[in-house]
Amino acid sequence: MLAAGAGSLAQAADLIAIITPSHDNPFFKAEADGAAKRAKALGYETIVLVHNDDANKQSQLIDTAIARGAKAIILDNAGADATVAAVQKAKDAKVPSFLIDREINATGVAVSQIVSNNYQGAQLGGQEFVKLMGEKGNYVELVGKESDTNAGIRSKGYHDVIDDYPDLKPVARQSANWSQTEAFSKMESILQANPNIKGVISGNDTMAMGAWAALKAAGRTDVIVVGFDGSNEVRDSILAGGIKATVLQPAYRQAEIAVEQADKYIKTGSTGQSEKQLMDCVLINADTAKKLETFALVD
Repeated sequence: MLAAGAGSLAQAADLIAIITPSHDNPFFKAEADGAAKRAKALGYETIVLVHNDDANKQSQLIDTAIARGAKAIILDNAGADATVAAVQKAKDAKVPSFLIDREINATGVAVSQIVSNNYQGAQLGGQEFVKLMGEKGNYVELVGKESDTNAGIRSKGYHDVIDDYPDLKPVARQSANWSQTEAFSKMESILQANPNIKGVISGNDTMAMGAWAALKAAGRTDVIVVGFDGSNEVRDSILAGGIKATVLQPAYRQAEIAVEQADKYIKTGSTGQSEKQLMDCVLINADTAKKLETFALVD
């Protein structure tokens, strides 16, 4: 006998919970949209929830998913350490979790951890930054949230490239916590203290947009800015001659794959894949920006 939902389409009662950070960031909205659309296409009901990078709220939302009888959780988590107990709680309740974008500091707790190859992507961004800078000049690095593993991996990827060029000199390295508003404020202060900067390399596009806004306000559109994510906003800035480059991580497709693996796991008890899965990133600059749409390349 087939288990519930094991037919060509899941039964209407079968629910997938999708939990991400705030949709104010278009990257996370793209994840949620991609997961929800794919889940509905496969016949599932969905609930889409937002934890705002608050681990306590995330734990409560996972409780909600368990209480609602979710068959699976798709999760972009609220901290590599802080999330482990919550995902374990779901596992203990026989609700499998499929992580996207951010890893946790444990294996065997989630079924899948599908993340961008942040190190590879950061090396692409670092190489483009070096080229744009002409291999010399003072620069600033804006780093993401310290509790997010991706922030450290991207920073290391950047530095493993940039540090090979002794004439590229870091004059400031500050966390803006993935925030556009915070990046604007930090960039204003950094610029006042270091008026001779030539470039800014950012851990994500949201901070890059904040930095660019502060530079524009100060009349410093000569400063080279490189981001990371592949947002439509940065695409538009690149096409308008503003921000110079970003690195696309395939958020939409990542979320779809997580749902497809959840569906297979629900039906068969296995995804057929290893737990940790890396997806390569793609450099986006003036040559390729026109092909970018909602964290995916289109023809």
